[in-house]
Amino acid sequence: MSQPSFTESFTESLTDSFTESLIPIRQMLRACRAGKKELKFADSTGMEMTGGRVLLTSFVFRRLLHRMLGADEQNVGLLMPTSVYGVLANLSLALDRRTSVNLNYTFGLDTINYCIRHADIKHVVTSRRVLERFPNMKLDADLIVMEEAGKNVTLIDKITAFVDAYWTPVSLFERVLGLHKISPDDVLTIIYTSGSTGTPKGAMITHRCIAENVRAFFRHLDLGSKDVVLGSLPLFHSYGYTTTFWLPSMSAVKGVYHFNPLEPKKIGEMARKYRCSAMPTTPTFLRGYMRRCPKEDFESVNTVICGAEKLPGDLIDAWEAKYGYRPAEGYGTTELSPVVSTNVPKGRRSDYRNWLREGTIGRPLVNLRARIVDTETGELITDETPGMLQIKGPSVMTGYYKDKEKTAAVLKDGWYTTGDIASIDADGFIRITGRLSRISKIGGEMVPHILIEEEIEKIMNQSLPADAEPVEIRVAVSAVPEERKGERLIVLHRDLSVTPEEICKMLQKNGLPNLWIPSPNDFFHVDSIPLLGTGKLDLRAVKELAEKVATT
Repeated sequence: MSQPSFTESFTESLTDSFTESLIPIRQMLRACRAGKKELKFADSTGMEMTGGRVLLTSFVFRRLLHRMLGADEQNVGLLMPTSVYGVLANLSLALDRRTSVNLNYTFGLDTINYCIRHADIKHVVTSRRVLERFPNMKLDADLIVMEEAGKNVTLIDKITAFVDAYWTPVSLFERVLGLHKISPDDVLTIIYTSGSTGTPKGAMITHRCIAENVRAFFRHLDLGSKDVVLGSLPLFHSYGYTTTFWLPSMSAVKGVYHFNPLEPKKIGEMARKYRCSAMPTTPTFLRGYMRRCPKEDFESVNTVICGAEKLPGDLIDAWEAKYGYRPAEGYGTTELSPVVSTNVPKGRRSDYRNWLREGTIGRPLVNLRARIVDTETGELITDETPGMLQIKGPSVMTGYYKDKEKTAAVLKDGWYTTGDIASIDADGFIRITGRLSRISKIGGEMVPHILIEEEIEKIMNQSLPADAEPVEIRVAVSAVPEERKGERLIVLHRDLSVTPEEICKMLQKNGLPNLWIPSPNDFFHVDSIPLLGTGKLDLRAVKELAEKVATT
């Protein structure tokens, strides 16, 4: 009788072994031990590690951190680039049963320090690369620089880690470290939201959340031991944390990293060198790669899953024309660990046709339930009428750290209220039509900013040459108070290919309701559209800019 492949064993262990399946670090031990002689992680600094080397190094760092951290320090901060070192730092803390808090270094210093204080962090683990990039960063915590800490490794550390990595039975090692005592509902990480609409909130993500999300995403895309995931999204970004860090850590999938998603040339080089097959990313980053990377760079990347923002149809077409594969759109939120749904790219699995419908965000992962409720009454909507999207399942966060009030506002009876307006069709595909915070009430009607942005972008694209490459975000719609109708729409834009008057006429011709059509006088040219480090609109900055230009 033939032995099952590692992919099959991984899937079976996630299904049948309750304890191991729901503790990511325990699954990682088995994955790396099974592939101890095979490449596991690599990055653009030239670092390459087999599964055995990952175990050895993370065991050494666990011993170092255990000595340097206080026994009462549960939450530990990290400021690490997307790299093998970043992976090892997170694994080492998980091995020591600590809760990792990957800090968003694109936040301003005041916001980073707010997160440090809020999460009760005393130490931040970082690297020379981060300190060189941010030389004036003064944190409200003591720093542990991994390269410097490595100088304190003793001979005993090396011998012990070597024996544990290559010889000690995994089950014995787990008991020595107390990993068998971890509950699936213990918090594995705290991920702070982007703060695009207010003060960042710390989503508490459990071991169960990550394990279940990895399992479902792994199956949804039919990933296997031949797959190589290209990771450039930051580790403080929930999408990067789960799909490019924990997914390869827990399976036979390999992880390849570059620390900056805004460096297309290097991203392309890594994709070509390691024959990467899958790339979680965002449309904003995809545009940059398409402009600067030759066909050879991404000819092996058959699975591109875009999240964080709407994936435009023209970008899908342009990417396919150049690289041969159509990117797919997915959806998730930090609070959901994060993946909720995704379209399955053509050919990724034999039944992909049942899981692909462009223009939607796909069907939910198998272990999640989605429903639509009325935004005002909370009553369930059973037809395709848009309403509030709610999600229930094992990857829903336990709540916001030290904030019961905000937790109660979004979690009720296990259902997480996403804040996104959506509809679900008869086949289960979800279509996002707006965000509650991005909907204006004008003349008593709900007016979605996202749909207006999409329509304006379509009109602008029609005036471009057929072979023109997709450009970066050019339009952002917001609103300001208006006495007569409640609110008035404001359009922030970069250089327009047609006049505001022409755009408004085309919006009317295309059938948009009159209340959805902004006045030509409310179009304002700006030097740049405010974006977050992930490429998403910075909604708070957009709102502030709209208020500023509308009153000048």
